[in-house]
Amino acid sequence: MMVLALVGKRTLRDESPRKQNPSDYATVVFLLISIFARMKILTLSLISNYRPGDSQAYRSQSFAPHHPIFGSLLAMKEIMAELPRDVNPQYIAIAIRRRFPHVGNVFYIDNWPFVAPMLVTASPSTAKQITQEHSLPKFPATRNFFRPIAGKYDLITMEGPLWKKWRGVFNPGFGAAHLTTLIPEIIEEALVFCDILRERAAFEDIFQLKPLTDNLTVDVIGKLVLNVNFNCQRTPHPMVSALRRQVQWLSIGTELNLWERWHPVRPLMHWYNARIMNAYINRALRERFEAYTQRPNDASNKSTIDRSIETYLNDLSNNSAAPQKTSSMDAATKELIAGQMKLFLFSGHDTTSASVCWSFYLLSKSLKDLDRIRAEHDKVFGNDLDRAPAMISEDPHILNQLPFTLAVIKETLRLFPVASSIRSGEPGFSVVAEDGRIYPTEECLVWSSPHTIQRSPDFWPHPDDFIPDRWLVQPGHELYPIKGTWRPFEFGPRNCIGQELALLEMKAVLVLAMRRFHFCMPYDEWDQLHPKKGPKHVAGERAYQALNGGPSEGMPCRVKLRNA
Repeated sequence: MMVLALVGKRTLRDESPRKQNPSDYATVVFLLISIFARMKILTLSLISNYRPGDSQAYRSQSFAPHHPIFGSLLAMKEIMAELPRDVNPQYIAIAIRRRFPHVGNVFYIDNWPFVAPMLVTASPSTAKQITQEHSLPKFPATRNFFRPIAGKYDLITMEGPLWKKWRGVFNPGFGAAHLTTLIPEIIEEALVFCDILRERAAFEDIFQLKPLTDNLTVDVIGKLVLNVNFNCQRTPHPMVSALRRQVQWLSIGTELNLWERWHPVRPLMHWYNARIMNAYINRALRERFEAYTQRPNDASNKSTIDRSIETYLNDLSNNSAAPQKTSSMDAATKELIAGQMKLFLFSGHDTTSASVCWSFYLLSKSLKDLDRIRAEHDKVFGNDLDRAPAMISEDPHILNQLPFTLAVIKETLRLFPVASSIRSGEPGFSVVAEDGRIYPTEECLVWSSPHTIQRSPDFWPHPDDFIPDRWLVQPGHELYPIKGTWRPFEFGPRNCIGQELALLEMKAVLVLAMRRFHFCMPYDEWDQLHPKKGPKHVAGERAYQALNGGPSEGMPCRVKLRNA
């Protein structure tokens, strides 16, 4: 960004006193140093050092609009000026792609020194190269981002044999076969959610939907991971509250605002929240360990934490010549397992919660699709709404008889993928674009951008439109999806471990809620009650994905009973 954009607009005529933010001076100094450095090394030396000088393929690489001193920062300033202040960074790549179409589906963004040079892969073939054909390691800053949640080790950034072992441990717990046994618990929580919506309908006021879906999904993931009921839908839970506070203080370390990047209070808040989380998780781990060792074949031993304990005991037995009964875990294993439990609680509820909100939102705007999903539910479950929960609990496979519901979910995830994959480039590894151009990855942050791929007109007719029929038409039809272009959970060995759970939860919630309630998302009323300056839409969409990963403004909602 330009210096003025970072320190604020202040003219000579502005004589009013102004308290300086410490980040103003730090940012200016930082930018001046970076400008001097650019003039010394010219431009993009981190990339050009690895280009064979006689290769036309390298010389014709694509870049976001580039300035010899400011790199891509000036272009980024133009982009950000047209977007809401709280917009999610996922929109940046597609905004560049649409504003500067000549960059194509693979291009560099040079925001150095704020962040390493970035290589965006925005086509299925190039995304496949870095996630499936050659799975690049996760970007180091990602580990720093998750450390306040998971501690020293987290499944997202683990590499090598350690990752393979623990991914193998947790995979069965998130597989379709095991999740089917948890359907009654999911239905139970979804019914509580419907009760709360019924209570909100009585008030006829506007409320934020996202906090309600957050509480629903954290109660579900709590049962899956820890075999506990947080009951957050009715009462705040200290562990969950600490987790959510911790999330608000997370930093990936690449923020342009240096005060936000190096906030002096952050370490204290991380320590405080981690202390609360660790005390609860360690107690739960100890209690589950005691229960498992006393009754290893008990039917209740089906949570993720139980499977971790089982693996630990099996390893202990296999590695000991004379296995002995143990009464506790060693400290290192306890720390690793506790970290993964916290990670699952975080990542397993926030993303699904946002997707539930967007599915309600999109259906509320498309009455014909709303009628179709309700008709499908009537056909499968009958007209008696009270029968559906028992039918699902008794026969979970009945949820597989809902093709249009699944189409709605997949189209929601196409328009609003909640995450993306950030990898580290490697010496000697290059991405080859469809046109044959070669993009070295060394010293680069390599970004596989599902949002850009899934809204690209190169791959999707009417890419910004909600069209569930894309997922129902036959091959050869104009709308039929191109292989590899739908990747909200990514592909390859590092794909999202919780994708089956997310789809299952969304199906259950849609079945129980869509025939009971009318949903309205009155953003116009909300904006009148909470006015703010600047752009409020992204590609014409008011419910854009915000910086926190969820829908903007927490998804303002008004709900009514259908029979009211």
